[in-house]
Amino acid sequence: MNVRRRLIPAATATALGLGGLTACSSDSAASGNTDKFDVVASFYPMAFLAEQIGGDHANVTSLTAPGQEPHDLEISTKQRAQLEEADAALYLKGLQPAVDEAVGQTGIKTKIDAAGLTHLEDHGTGGHTHEGEGEKGHSEEEEHGRDPHVWLDPVKYAEIAQGVGKAFEKADPDHAADYKKNTEALVTKLKGLDSDFESGLRNTKTKVFFTNHAAFGYLAERYGLTQEAISGIDPESEPSGARVRELQQEAKADGVTTVFYETLVSDKTAKTLARDANLKTDVLDPIEGITDKSRGDDYFQVMEANLKALRTALGAK
Repeated sequence: MNVRRRLIPAATATALGLGGLTACSSDSAASGNTDKFDVVASFYPMAFLAEQIGGDHANVTSLTAPGQEPHDLEISTKQRAQLEEADAALYLKGLQPAVDEAVGQTGIKTKIDAAGLTHLEDHGTGGHTHEGEGEKGHSEEEEHGRDPHVWLDPVKYAEIAQGVGKAFEKADPDHAADYKKNTEALVTKLKGLDSDFESGLRNTKTKVFFTNHAAFGYLAERYGLTQEAISGIDPESEPSGARVRELQQEAKADGVTTVFYETLVSDKTAKTLARDANLKTDVLDPIEGITDKSRGDDYFQVMEANLKALRTALGAK
């Protein structure tokens, strides 16, 4: 069983910085057993929350390296040891099976499952049917599970942030006041982001957008849009010929102008569809990791870049 280590209180509380993950490391060597509250996060969106809420009191390490596709993560022996030494693990059950298994097998006292802090839904590939089309359509081509991409909805991400904050307060009561303050600051900023998206996407020529994989179901639902994904929840899955033809017809019917792709997986299928359907291409980032190809240095900057890309593609007024 993991034994909680004594934390050394900071001399003075410092204000929360809502910028990049300056104290977060993806190096497995940056493990626990420090004088701070050691948090192992599964991948970037969880690490970002831990860093923003933990502030100067937390030592945050991500199991997923920058540029690594999180769905494909395998846990090393060193990372398992790192989990055992940590004070807390923050992960999103259902996104990374290897992480789910590793966390379940550790004796770490504080296990924070972000999926349990909000409501997950089944979005499949998103989409809708037109008059005269079958009711089942492409949805019967794959078995849909609960969509884990909740961080792309600022409202749900704020719900998770509040739950993480409470968990930090309980696990490290010496710094509870700072965790609460940091959580409130983060939630306020997420509310502002939600307001930007709501106003920015209110009046558009079309409400339908094409994506490489079905990562934007929560965002679409929140702001009255329709996501049509080339692939399903798994970004590596290949679409059928019928699915590609369906999307080509969809583009004409709904005035779709752009096929979005992302930075951590191949853009080949998206660009092929765009070429065949005479559509444009652009990046819509699911923010599963920040790299030098990202349109911003942190979650908020990339989300604002996503909003700009969506406004252009949907013909925002």
